[in-house]
Amino acid sequence: MFPDASEMLDVSPRIRVSCREFSWSAARSSGPGGQNVNKVNSKVILRWSVVQSASLPDDVRARFVATYPRRITIEGDLILSSERYRDQLKNVTDCLDKLRELLLAVAIAPKARRAVKPTKASKRRRLANKRERTETKARRRPPRLDD
Repeated sequence: MFPDASEMLDVSPRIRVSCREFSWSAARSSGPGGQNVNKVNSKVILRWSVVQSASLPDDVRARFVATYPRRITIEGDLILSSERYRDQLKNVTDCLDKLRELLLAVAIAPKARRAVKPTKASKRRRLANKRERTETKARRRPPRLDD
């Protein structure tokens, strides 16, 4: 029912996680399903130790932990669950898809922002626009009595 220990979760060419690192459990799902809900353990819970994973590169692990701190327990485990489908096998693949999406989101390091100074021309344009706006507003005012 659950993935074989020999299988791999392919996220990218650089990130391949062994299914041996995952811990699976099943529970009764909530929601619609009639009497079937009370009998079948279709909800799937995936537990994965992100901090101790040997499959994850260090930079990706650091970004993952920094990006998803609320999803990771104090012990460093990620807990994902799926009860979208009534079928346990579909919920297993849904959990793996969720994990793949989370890993893809942090797989590529964000580009470092370089601070740049505004050009002289852009400064001139900004000040000219401010002057124009000031003059426009000044023309709207009624004339003063002492003029």
